[in-house]
Amino acid sequence: MTGRPIAEAPPRRLRARPRGGRGLLIVPPVVVVLAVMMAPIVLIALYSVDVKTNLPFTPTKFTWSMWKDFLPPSGKFPNPFWHRFEISMVITVVVSLIAVAAAYPLAYFLAFVSRRSRYTLLLLILAPFFTSYLLRVIAWKIMLSNHGVINTALWDIHLRSHGDGLPWLIYSKFSVGLVLFYSWVPFVAVPIFVLLDRLDTNLLEAAQDLGAGRTTTFLRVTLPLSLPGVIAGFVFVLIPTTGEFITPLLVGGPGSQMFGNSIQSFFQDTPNWNYGAVLALWLVAVVFVMLLVFGRFLATDLREANS
Repeated sequence: MTGRPIAEAPPRRLRARPRGGRGLLIVPPVVVVLAVMMAPIVLIALYSVDVKTNLPFTPTKFTWSMWKDFLPPSGKFPNPFWHRFEISMVITVVVSLIAVAAAYPLAYFLAFVSRRSRYTLLLLILAPFFTSYLLRVIAWKIMLSNHGVINTALWDIHLRSHGDGLPWLIYSKFSVGLVLFYSWVPFVAVPIFVLLDRLDTNLLEAAQDLGAGRTTTFLRVTLPLSLPGVIAGFVFVLIPTTGEFITPLLVGGPGSQMFGNSIQSFFQDTPNWNYGAVLALWLVAVVFVMLLVFGRFLATDLREANS
């Protein structure tokens, strides 16, 4: 009996199983990482409930009293440290939103306008940030001071009388927000630029072929597909500035300190590490919640929602 030969099925590949005991090799680095990350948090937690203290010969006893004093409502009058936390979060969110709003046009220009020289321009934008962060903040302090570059220029062009500097230019919430904005906006542009640079231009051309104008194409195609980069940039500036204390210390003055300055003051200027531990642990919890919330959006592929 003749006929077409029956094609044999390709041999089935067998998964290689790891040898016994090889999985144990990951245990030591995991233990080291967990110890390095969790040990300081556990130590701070012990301080926050008064189980441990930095004062010798001081009796310790488990208590939630410092937490009750910090968290609202705390007695008859509002806690000044909780008020400073609220002000710090407002500054942080506003700076993050403005940084994203300014970084998006920059990333768009690098991705779609300066096609050939985009990486060169990106390097030039990031070049000043290879220097010390502290030196850059000090440079801003010199420029914003009462006899700094900006006030001196205003005096030279006779927009203000000599010696009369702008009162809100230094040691104010404006100066803190300005320096934080300057410090982070280039890095916010990087994740947005990466997504825009890898964007499939066929989608943009298809939208235009279907009659969509530039504005409609941007709002319905470009912007939705770049939202993961926008959220990543927002988180990139939001998380570090939540505990910022160097910039408010140098350009903020006593009336414009942030929550991080309160933590730094307790551990450096006062012997009350226990209350400082409460503030520090609260900030860790806030950052962790932010990571959980925004990590959900960062893990979402927005292209599926627009397909």
